[in-house]
Amino acid sequence: MYKAKKSYGQHFLVNEGTAAKIAGLLIREEAIKNVLEVGPGQGMLTKYLVKQDINLKVIEADSDMVESLKLNFVELTDENIIFLDFLKANLSKVFNGEQFYIIGNFPYNISSQIVFKMINAYHLVPEMVGMFQREVADRIIAPPGSKTYGVISVLTQAFYDGTMLLKIPPGAFNPPPKVNSAVIRLKRKANTELNCDPKLFRILVKITFGQRRKMLRNTLKQFVSDPEVLSDEFYNKRPEQMSVQDFINITNHIAKHKNNELRDEDHGGPQGGDEG
Repeated sequence: MYKAKKSYGQHFLVNEGTAAKIAGLLIREEAIKNVLEVGPGQGMLTKYLVKQDINLKVIEADSDMVESLKLNFVELTDENIIFLDFLKANLSKVFNGEQFYIIGNFPYNISSQIVFKMINAYHLVPEMVGMFQREVADRIIAPPGSKTYGVISVLTQAFYDGTMLLKIPPGAFNPPPKVNSAVIRLKRKANTELNCDPKLFRILVKITFGQRRKMLRNTLKQFVSDPEVLSDEFYNKRPEQMSVQDFINITNHIAKHKNNELRDEDHGGPQGGDEG
């Protein structure tokens, strides 16, 4: 029996009933058989997934866990077990450019980064079902106006609709985490066109939430030469009051009047920066 490693943020799911429920939560389209399990660990979810009529691959960064999976799951060939950090994977190559679903009990220390990586490949991933620290799950699906609404909320909800599915107590894991957990579903929107400059959209979301207590006019004035551009009462709002569409609208407005070239890498890039 392999022990959980703190360096990988591992908390192994040990509750059979919970594992069976999670494995059945994906709402798959019949035409898409590909499923990628992220961070399978000792295979608690895997043993329910291999029974389904899917093309399953698992991706695991811990060599001990890879060894365990190879020993315990004859259904998985070497091609189906990917020994790699998910954050370093080229998602367009996992299923040779085909669309696939993501499922997993995600390592809590990289769970937000997993979501950002999925967002960058939204055209490949129609749906995710994932286990997160409850606080992170709440932030991802938080509505505008909520105290937990932030960068990850806006960037995720620009492309996906989120739903809370299960709330999981610490006792369902070994070792038990010091926090509660939750399973959420992210379902890709029917229309994923932002209708604005996506790079500028990301930058403005991160800049405004980086100073979330300030009104938008004070945060954004550095990017326009004429302060009258921000004179509308709308710019008295703070970022947590802004819907995704509001951010799209200000992106288009700022794009017409910005006085310098904004670079995404200056503000953390799509996979970095403040989660808000």
